[in-house]
Amino acid sequence: MAAILPLEHLDPGRFDTPAILKKLASSSRALAELKGIAASIPNQGILINTLGLQEAKDSSEIENIVTTHDELFKDDVLPETFANPAAKEVLRYRQALRLGFEQVRQSRLITVNHILQIQEELERNNAGFRKLPGTALKNGAGQTVYTPPQQPADIVALMGDLERFINEPDRFAVDPLIKMALMHHQFESIHPFYDGNGRTGRILNVLYLVKEGLLDVPVLYLSSHIVRTKADYYRLLQSVRDNDGWENWVLYMLEAVEQTAGQTITTIHAIKAALYDYKHRIRAGYKFYSQDLINNLFTHPYTKIEFVQRDLEVSRLTATKYMDALAEGGFVQKQKVGRSNYYINLALNGILMGTPK
Repeated sequence: MAAILPLEHLDPGRFDTPAILKKLASSSRALAELKGIAASIPNQGILINTLGLQEAKDSSEIENIVTTHDELFKDDVLPETFANPAAKEVLRYRQALRLGFEQVRQSRLITVNHILQIQEELERNNAGFRKLPGTALKNGAGQTVYTPPQQPADIVALMGDLERFINEPDRFAVDPLIKMALMHHQFESIHPFYDGNGRTGRILNVLYLVKEGLLDVPVLYLSSHIVRTKADYYRLLQSVRDNDGWENWVLYMLEAVEQTAGQTITTIHAIKAALYDYKHRIRAGYKFYSQDLINNLFTHPYTKIEFVQRDLEVSRLTATKYMDALAEGGFVQKQKVGRSNYYINLALNGILMGTPK
């Protein structure tokens, strides 16, 4: 199998095909619309948290780490009660995503050290880049389809090349969306870690869009598209390695951006409508209305008294009175587990599960 070369060995001109330029135009428009819609939500933390959970679930599912929305949201709100290993692993993905977002926001760079820290947060180990040979990627039948670089020095050198490709715009003059597609393939082909390569690579996609200013916050997640088109994703990854099929790979990734941006716009519109509905009805019907309360309800699909106490700076008794009143009013559903209660935001939960209330 041919050795991996730095991406600069490609000719940027080969991506100026009519098909790619047409798809680039439509995916860029969809992404720009998403950026504008996301900015219209007053509290960006709502989107980062709720959509980040959604992405964590979908991205982990690609690696056969499967959990339900209910298990995930319950583990988020009562981790000591719901000991679900898959849900805990998914929640680590969200933590890794947040860590990466903070790094990019502060430095406007994506460095090798950042990537190492993201993977360490994801896997909760500090094994770093692969140092032992033997890693091979197999298909469903157990046959080896690809052997990534085996020598530690090669991995380090290729990751250094990738860092420069990501952060130095003059090194490769193509549109950032094309560049994202290329860097994602390169990262997955280097396969620098023992575990977590796929999930780390998908986090890097959205961080790169933030770094390039195409998004203000990390809300475009390609994992839902990849879950639906998993066979195409792996086939096209491999086609680049076997047949130099870069153009079709780029088209696939641009289509993923366009499709996912459209779906995310729909989701954000639905969240925004539900948020304003809750805001107006709670303000009209309850003296304890506050913006902090609305932010709490829409940052956590499932919330609990401790979260309300913390966010509203009220006593436990007061927080309990507020939430029980909202449960009576049909805004949330109260659930009891042992001695603990949690409260489900019915509208938000319905949107995230695809069954709007």
